[in-house]
Amino acid sequence: MTRWTVLLAVLALGAACDGAKTPDKSARVQLKKTGAATMEVIPSEGQLPYCLLYTMSEKGVIRQLTLTRENRSIRCDANKPVANTSFRVPVQEGKVRVYVFFSDERVQAGPVAQQLYDLRDKERVTAMDMRLPGRVFVETLEFSPETGEPEVTGGVVGAGGVVSSDGGTGTVGGGGSMVPVEPNSD
Repeated sequence: MTRWTVLLAVLALGAACDGAKTPDKSARVQLKKTGAATMEVIPSEGQLPYCLLYTMSEKGVIRQLTLTRENRSIRCDANKPVANTSFRVPVQEGKVRVYVFFSDERVQAGPVAQQLYDLRDKERVTAMDMRLPGRVFVETLEFSPETGEPEVTGGVVGAGGVVSSDGGTGTVGGGGSMVPVEPNSD
C-alpha cells in the first residue's frame, strides 16, 4: 500500500512541476536588421537607463558605437533605437559581436573599451569580468553584415543645380554630367 502512495505522490509532484515552468528570460535588447550591413539596437522595457555599445569583429577590430564628446554612456530609452540611429558594420570585417553595457549611472567609456580589449580572447564577457561602478548588465548579440547594393551618400551639385549621381567620378567637360564652374575674376 505504501508503494502506491509513494508512486501517486511522485506522479502528482511531477505533474505539478511540468505545469509550473519558469518563464523564459527575456532579452534585455533586440537587434533589428535595417539593411544588408546596418542594424538598430533597441533596449527592452525595464532596463537600466544608460548604455554603451561596442562591436568586436572576427578580425579583432573593436569599435565604440556610442561615442559622445564626454566619452561616457548615453541615455537609452526602452523600445527606441539607441542614439536614434542605425549603425553600419563594415562587411570586410566579418561577423561581429555586439556588446551592450547597461548601467544605473553614466560610465566612462575609455576604461570599458580597454577592459573589452583585454578580454578579447574570452568567449563570453559578463558584468563580473568588468570593473565598473554601480549596477551593470552586459548583453552580447551577434550580427553578420552582408554585401548589398552600394549605399548612396549623395551626389555632386553642378551648375544650374544639376545633380550628378556619379559621386564626382564623371569626366569634366568630356561628355559627363558635370559642368565645370570657373571662379569669378574680380
